[in-house]
Amino acid sequence: MIRFRPAGLLVATVLTVATLAAGCSAPAGEPGPSSIPGPAQSSTPSSPTPSPSPSPSASPSSGGATPSADASPSASGATPSTPPAADPAPAEPDLSLVAGWTLEQKVGQVVMVGLPVKGPFQPTFTMLRDQKIGGVFLAGRTQAGRQPVKNLVNAAIAASDSPVPLFVATDQEGGAVQVLRGKGFSTIPSALDQARLTPSDLRARSKVWGQELALAGVNLNLAPVMDLVPRATAASNAPIGAFDRNFGYTSTSVITHGDAFAEGQRSAGVQTAIKHFPGLGRVTANTDTTAGVTDTVTGPNNPSVTVFAAGIKDGTGLVMMSSAVYARIDPKAPAVFSPKAVGLVRQHGFHGVIITDDLSAAVQVQSVPAGQRAVRAVDAGVDLVLASAKPSVAPAMVDALVKAARQDPAFAAKIDAAAARVVAAKAGL
Repeated sequence: MIRFRPAGLLVATVLTVATLAAGCSAPAGEPGPSSIPGPAQSSTPSSPTPSPSPSPSASPSSGGATPSADASPSASGATPSTPPAADPAPAEPDLSLVAGWTLEQKVGQVVMVGLPVKGPFQPTFTMLRDQKIGGVFLAGRTQAGRQPVKNLVNAAIAASDSPVPLFVATDQEGGAVQVLRGKGFSTIPSALDQARLTPSDLRARSKVWGQELALAGVNLNLAPVMDLVPRATAASNAPIGAFDRNFGYTSTSVITHGDAFAEGQRSAGVQTAIKHFPGLGRVTANTDTTAGVTDTVTGPNNPSVTVFAAGIKDGTGLVMMSSAVYARIDPKAPAVFSPKAVGLVRQHGFHGVIITDDLSAAVQVQSVPAGQRAVRAVDAGVDLVLASAKPSVAPAMVDALVKAARQDPAFAAKIDAAAARVVAAKAGL
């Protein structure tokens, strides 16, 4: 088992609590829980504290026996080593990566939990240990600078019981959506301003921004936004256009500059998640604060979809699903719960990790119990469930995923595939 136990953890944690709490802010007028979760939640099941942001904001996303490989966990907790019998087909996940793991270890890789940068920290640390969760999302706002963030990341790594390194993610798009600020972090312009740079200049600047993240211990940026926003309706496009999160107004601009941003990040060792498939550029309501948000324009061959195909071809490691409903793709379910919408990602040749937008606090998915949100997403073909804005629901998600896998071998196979994709995506960390 790969474990990281940095020295001076107690000191680091104390410094983190003091410095990050003093340095965090969530200014009014910035996007809400999906991109920048609001105030930290406790681990109790009480109602979340309302986000300080206005409603325009980034969208969140949404009985057989246990397989024999899960039946006999190692007494020491170490990950058994089972070499593959043969190389898997390129389009299939390499199941040998999780062979011999317990079901709980596999499910832990399929969930990413919020770690509020101004606390409380311990509820998330406890989930990392007890639920074996394999990823954290640095949530909120901090202006404390690099070292306190690094201290917090080190403390999360030390608390983790994941058999492989953690995904440590955040939203560092620029403009209104930049979680980490202060000494050691550049002030990043909005995507709309980034689109005014030449692609080579943007790529070089993004590499610097990625290096800053890497030095703070962040290895995954849930960016860039590749939503295609029509110029004429940008102001009324609550999640994206209203906050200048789009790389211009044409497919060419979005592809050229979105890819340049992503390439810069990845060249710095930070993986990327292009978002929010199949596009949030035409909705007017915000799925964080409104139910029933529906796109009636975007179909499978719409330019809003083909810009993501370009980002996939460029090499992104993750694709984030929207939680809006797309009437011309699947009118019966939010994209994040839709096999048709998730399958469309795979049809474009993507074999990496498909991640949800936040499924913990979005009003769009609140009619579905928290555990079933995770089950429905994985059943639709999603690999990684994000519970960032209200991390206290993550244990219910883990429990529901474990229960569903124990009851249904077909669902257990989906857990195996999802965990294998996540572990493969971490190979370079």
